[in-house]
Amino acid sequence: MFTGIVTSAGRVTRTETLESTRRLWIEAPEVTGELQPGDSIAVDGGCLTATAVQGVTFTVDVIGTTLERTVAGGYEVGQRLNLEPAMSLGHRLDGHLVQGHVDGIGHLIQSIKSGEYWIMDFEVPGAVFDLTVQQGSITLNGVSLTVSDLLPDRVCRIGVIPFTYEHTNLGDLTTGGAVNVEGDLIGKYVERILAKRGESERTT
Repeated sequence: MFTGIVTSAGRVTRTETLESTRRLWIEAPEVTGELQPGDSIAVDGGCLTATAVQGVTFTVDVIGTTLERTVAGGYEVGQRLNLEPAMSLGHRLDGHLVQGHVDGIGHLIQSIKSGEYWIMDFEVPGAVFDLTVQQGSITLNGVSLTVSDLLPDRVCRIGVIPFTYEHTNLGDLTTGGAVNVEGDLIGKYVERILAKRGESERTT
């Protein structure tokens, strides 16, 4: 489990494709000090396992569904990735509950500077848009964000403060850029409960 509060980023130093697996080497001196092989870590919001840690670099393997549902298949050497180690019990929850289970891929429609912050519009998968509410939470590339508005064509408008824009790879995105999207966990449970209730009412 994660919080969506990204305070550090790493860079891809090497990639290797092994049949249905993509192996990534990520340089991240801010997280490797405490990271151990076998630990979970969110990489652009996707929960992965550190398979090796050597100096300031750790390795992860991306397989199967994760390759299909995330942008990990397109990572290139030198690319900056958002990182968050798994939270521990008793840890302060500054963002919202993030599972690290990416629901799909979204795309940046536009990014506009407005005073000291940025207004960023993202097209997101329909299943995520349907359970998202205004002033609710959404996770983009592992970053916990508040949805300021819901627009037509499955577009979520986000206000991004300078710290987040500069310290995460959201500031690296250009128009059309792809991001990992995870919908709000509470919204998923509410949707599931209502769906089951509807099924129950139809059978009684």
